[in-house]
Amino acid sequence: MIKINVYAVGSIKEKFFKEAINEYLKRISKFAKINVIEVNEIKLQNGEENKIKEKEGEELLKIIKDNEYLIALDLNKKEYDSISLASHLSTLIDKGKGEIAFVIGGSLGLGENIKKRANESLSFSKLTFPHQLIRIFLLEQIYRSFKIINKESYHH
Repeated sequence: MIKINVYAVGSIKEKFFKEAINEYLKRISKFAKINVIEVNEIKLQNGEENKIKEKEGEELLKIIKDNEYLIALDLNKKEYDSISLASHLSTLIDKGKGEIAFVIGGSLGLGENIKKRANESLSFSKLTFPHQLIRIFLLEQIYRSFKIINKESYHH
């Protein structure tokens, strides 16, 4: 079974976000072993944005495995539609990428150290969303991708 890790900066506090996340984790578990691994978000201090992103990146790099194919979520990178994302994930799986990981930055985004480690980057939109919502969007799209790959209908 394919293994997927979602690395994220910051924890989810809101109950309604947690419920949505848990629902998608349950749905995805029929297709893949999936885990969400969090590192602490560092409190913002004026003028320290890049240092904070790099420190958060260092914490992520401690737990990201060398053999994982890492996809960074980055606002200014390639966008996929659902069909092409499913096709791309299917190709990665077919090429033997047994562990696929996604990384979501905190409210400041990702540090250059994580961007350099990533095998590729993707963007969900040019719009800016809270990182809590992006986690839900990502999990929903992973689930949708598996439904597409397995030729199962999915309309909600």
